Amino acid sequence: MAVIGQTSGIWDSVLELIKVAQNKGCDPLHWAIQLTSNLSSAGVSLPSTELAHLLVSHICWANNVPIAWKFLERALTGKMVHPMLVLALLSCRVIPNRRSRPAAYRLYMELTKRHAFSFASQINGSDNQKSMKAIDDVLHLSQQFGLEASEPGILVVEFVFSIVWQLLDATLDDEGLLELTPEKKSRWATRLQDMEIDGDDSFNEKLTEHHERLQKANTVMAVELIGQFLQRKLTSRLLYLARENMQTQWGGFIQRIRLLGAHSSALRSSKTISPETLLQLSSETRKVLSRERKTSLQKELHAVMASGSLTSSAGQCHGASCSAIWLPLDLFLEDTNDGSQVAATSAIEVLTGLIKSLQAVNGTSWHDTFLGLWFAAIRHVQRERDPIEGPVPRLDTRLCLLLSITTLAIADIIEEEEVVVIDEKERNSTNQWNDKQAGGKRRDDLISSLKTLGDYESLLTPPQSVISAANQAAAKAMMFVSGLAVGSGYFDCISMNDMPMNCSGNMRHLIVEACIARNLLDTSAYFWPGYVNGRISQLPHIAPGQVLGWSSLMKGAPLTSTMVTALVSVPASSLPELEKIFEIATNGSDDEKISAATILCGASLVRGWNIQEYTVRFVTELLSPPVPADYSGSDSHLIGCAPLLNTVLVGIAAIDLIQVLSLHGLVPQLAGALMAICEVFGSCVPNVSWTLPTGEEFNAHTVFSNAFTLLLRLWRFNHPPFEHVMGDVPPVWSQLTPEYLLLVRNSQLVASGDTPTDQNRSRRNSRVTSSPSVQPIFVDSFPKLKVWYRQHQACIASTLSGLVHGTPVHQIVDSLLNMMFRKMNKGGSQPLTSGSSSSSGPGSEDVSLRPKIPAWEILEAVPFVVDAALTACSHGRLSPRELATGLKDLADFLPASLATIVSYFSAEVTRGVWNPAFMNGTDWPSPAANLSTAEEQIKRILAATGVDVPSLVAGGSSPATLPLPLAAFVSLTITYKLDRDSERFLNLAGPALESLAAGCPWPCMPIVASLWAQKVKRWSDFLIFSASRTVFHHNSDAVVQLLKSCFTATLGLSGSPITSNGGVGALLGHGFGSHFYGGFSPVAPGILYLRVYRCIRDIMFMTEVILSLLMFSVREIAASELQRERMEKLKKTKYGMRYGQVSLAEAMKRVKLAASLGASLVWLSGGSALVQCLIQATLPSWFLSVHGPEQEGGCGGMGAMLGGYALAYFAVMCGTFAWGVESVSTASKRRPKVIGAHFEFLAGVLDGKISLGCDWATWHAYVSGFLSLMVGCTPEWLLEVDVDVLKRLSKGLRQWNEEELALALLGRGGSGTMGAAAELIILNSSE
Repeated sequence: MAVIGQTSGIWDSVLELIKVAQNKGCDPLHWAIQLTSNLSSAGVSLPSTELAHLLVSHICWANNVPIAWKFLERALTGKMVHPMLVLALLSCRVIPNRRSRPAAYRLYMELTKRHAFSFASQINGSDNQKSMKAIDDVLHLSQQFGLEASEPGILVVEFVFSIVWQLLDATLDDEGLLELTPEKKSRWATRLQDMEIDGDDSFNEKLTEHHERLQKANTVMAVELIGQFLQRKLTSRLLYLARENMQTQWGGFIQRIRLLGAHSSALRSSKTISPETLLQLSSETRKVLSRERKTSLQKELHAVMASGSLTSSAGQCHGASCSAIWLPLDLFLEDTNDGSQVAATSAIEVLTGLIKSLQAVNGTSWHDTFLGLWFAAIRHVQRERDPIEGPVPRLDTRLCLLLSITTLAIADIIEEEEVVVIDEKERNSTNQWNDKQAGGKRRDDLISSLKTLGDYESLLTPPQSVISAANQAAAKAMMFVSGLAVGSGYFDCISMNDMPMNCSGNMRHLIVEACIARNLLDTSAYFWPGYVNGRISQLPHIAPGQVLGWSSLMKGAPLTSTMVTALVSVPASSLPELEKIFEIATNGSDDEKISAATILCGASLVRGWNIQEYTVRFVTELLSPPVPADYSGSDSHLIGCAPLLNTVLVGIAAIDLIQVLSLHGLVPQLAGALMAICEVFGSCVPNVSWTLPTGEEFNAHTVFSNAFTLLLRLWRFNHPPFEHVMGDVPPVWSQLTPEYLLLVRNSQLVASGDTPTDQNRSRRNSRVTSSPSVQPIFVDSFPKLKVWYRQHQACIASTLSGLVHGTPVHQIVDSLLNMMFRKMNKGGSQPLTSGSSSSSGPGSEDVSLRPKIPAWEILEAVPFVVDAALTACSHGRLSPRELATGLKDLADFLPASLATIVSYFSAEVTRGVWNPAFMNGTDWPSPAANLSTAEEQIKRILAATGVDVPSLVAGGSSPATLPLPLAAFVSLTITYKLDRDSERFLNLAGPALESLAAGCPWPCMPIVASLWAQKVKRWSDFLIFSASRTVFHHNSDAVVQLLKSCFTATLGLSGSPITSNGGVGALLGHGFGSHFYGGFSPVAPGILYLRVYRCIRDIMFMTEVILSLLMFSVREIAASELQRERMEKLKKTKYGMRYGQVSLAEAMKRVKLAASLGASLVWLSGGSALVQCLIQATLPSWFLSVHGPEQEGGCGGMGAMLGGYALAYFAVMCGTFAWGVESVSTASKRRPKVIGAHFEFLAGVLDGKISLGCDWATWHAYVSGFLSLMVGCTPEWLLEVDVDVLKRLSKGLRQWNEEELALALLGRGGSGTMGAAAELIILNSSE
């Protein structure tokens, strides 16, 4: 390469000096001394980039002789030239000519061995900027890797990566393997024809036998040199940085490494490296960075923290010790089963994120993760084996979580991995070696987890109601294994009793069928050892046409009443069957549509677990029928769909079905459909009625009421808006509103397909959604609903006003009052009016008294109607019985009015302006018959969880009283019969009644529970349990006591009132119900907390309480472990581990369990908002404050350090639960700001800008533990942190002698910190 510039004369003389010395055979040392003297005299500083260019150009190729190479070697050892620049220049010249110049290639590799593994002097030199640019220009590194070499460290990483890659491509080319790569060529100039310069005349000369042997030896040497780059500590770490920050290029590099490992003969002939070793060195699972500690205690603690001892294989047992690491799953699943509120987001999405978070934090394999998930989901079902009677979600919701939600979450996790694999295969479609690669490893781990699951027969026993389904699944497998082909309709026609042998199934058979239906498994699962019990030789005989079922429908059988009855009771087994019935529901005759809708809302929706994700969407879509192409009417097309709509609305009204729709994430879409129905039918005058095939007649009011009450169940409509409440308030996150539900719906439309998981779900959903509405909708789209909603908010926020005499609303009010109290008016009593007029018209027949006006107009008048009635009752003009009867008449006339009645009573109770009602059995119903029993049972429930109970008013000491609005409301509700027609309205009124009573002074809720228990004795346990939760509305100390019981029970600490064994069973128990000597069984503290936390008004104080209880638990753990260690002498086990280390491992395991419990409670209690409060405010405040030993873990250094690690796990788990571990998710959008602020706080302390009040050992353990978990579990988070902050943290860690953690932090920080990480690696290697 020509040397240009003003000093060209100097370099001419240098070149002449080289030639003279070469001709004379001068000693390289003497040559170097003379050359150094000449350059120094000429003012040329060393090392010199110009000299490097000159020496390489001199050799290639006119002077390719040994003496010239010796001069170059002397220049390198004498630091006259930059080794990296020389190697870069040589690689561009020698590698393309390696076949014609094998000796030069050999010498190049020898120089690489000597000078490519030390960089300290090269990055710290005075002329490094110039040399960096020269190296970049030679190898085109910035262009090749898309990363500007702006720092020495970045350049070194790119240089090492490029040298290894060039050697790799050259080796593949020499062995004829380069053609198997996707590009079929190298990105580097590895062949002579790739070069822009001309080769010399000698490259075409006939190769001698010596050349051939040398070429083969060179190929082996190149392979071994690649292995050295991957194996040596310095270069392997630099390549690790390339892997983390150049993932696109690294993917291509690793493909070539695997190709080399699979097919290279040179690799197999090497004596220093094997194919297995090469692949292991390049594996992503290889731990390149390790951690070293200084003090023995710290070293032991970290060894335990980083080892697998904290992540006990869930595949070994499902008891307290092994199931504990999956505790957050149990808590989440149990929380989703609370019927008091539906969720606006899919449980599949949340569960998927939670699974990934736990897998990352626990450091478990996917086999163990899936197994832990199955255990948690099955335990969740088993807690409902002896269910409590009451209006709560039952077994169907739990089975949905196990067989539908859990399997769909696993499907997302597996598909996420396999999408990447498929993309790689598509990119490498011509790559023959890649065809051998299997699908995803996660699928294999799922299969192995299900095989292992079969070892736990006692856990797999099915509940009584699903034994038949489990047996049928087992029989299906047995027939398949026996080679007996049966159609999907075969089991419609036989009973399990007809089978020739025992086909007893269990929960695993149902799980496997759910996985097969979603293509997670195939039928080879039927051949797993022990999956079926034997074979059968012949099928039971079936008479033709014996039973009608889904198979008959698919063959074209009509929907007769017998057929409908059969299909309603048996779930569809496949998507084509669902599509068939959905097509009938949309395109059949009117009667067929109603029958098909009834079928879709039957067993297929409730227990069609294998296809439930499709059923829920079909049902939801039925509520939004498209406008017919030929429709030309002025009214909404929905009116013509009234029979179909009403059938669906009634069909999905059950508590379990609403929960199922909620779990599948369809609440926002359902809300949008219901709002449209309410808007249309609420505006209709009920002059037209429809008759169902059953003979039932209904009108627009019926459709509106069914839709409206269902809509209001989707959010806590009777709770006061946040801005209208003074003092303590319910958390904002729990206040679902119509606006919020529509916002979620609209955002789902926009975000659909943003992530691989979204794309997977969209692909599934596209199979069932024919013409989805992609247009956003808002509350303004429904003006009538908006008017009612504003009136509803005003009614809750302030006293009722605005009724003007003579207005249409006033006339409706009087008309409704006349209808409600017509009997009293006929009896000659003073007519009851709204107060603005003195008389009503004479009584008339009942039908004529019912106003024929739209429902929205009636709802506008209802608050004034109820106010007038309640006022009359308070003044004695209306008896309590007449009030209840009149309100019931109003609710019967327009069931939707029950919602406005609830709103009015809820608002009036909070005002405290009404006189109390004496529940004496004369005027109002009396609870005296069982109030004292209720008191005793409540005490027992709460005492069992360690909570002090406030004393109730004794049954006979003073009369029981309720606020008048509450008394009126409870009297109204107990007038309802418990039939299916009333159930859907009581499902709206029941939670509102409980919430209203709970907010009133004690003992209002026990009185209400006693009254209802008298009406429905089988609900007694549920009602008493509900009443016991009221304690926590009134007493924050009770909440603290309950949380403490959760910690002590889970950890098995002394003082736990439940059990000393700890674990999931102690926290959540096995459900609740009357199971022992005629009384109420103890309720596990976790169950109780999950049912009460939504009523805690000051939710923000929970972070401080849980943090305090966590540190208290750490102190107890440390004390108990120290006590155990004192009781035993230090001794060697047969494995050589000291007892103290065993004790420490056990302590850390329990500390992590305490942290996971605390994190789960924070996340479930307040969502991401509470987690943000914890990380941004509570934790920094705690570290800044001065604490006593009991608040820092106690028990000296061990307790303090355990406390620090507990807080680290606590913080990281809270964050992962709220925001996930990945970079792309809806929940993670708030994460960068929160985590960035916390990292700034950590850096500020390490910089010395912030002073702490906590123990230094606790702080040290927290920082090292927190950052270690960030590096190991949530590396994506580090990419969102400011680069300068990461560098400050790294500097502070090095001052603590935490070199490895400092390096790992920079290594995971992205391209912005890669240079600093590389420089730290180089610096450490030179020490």
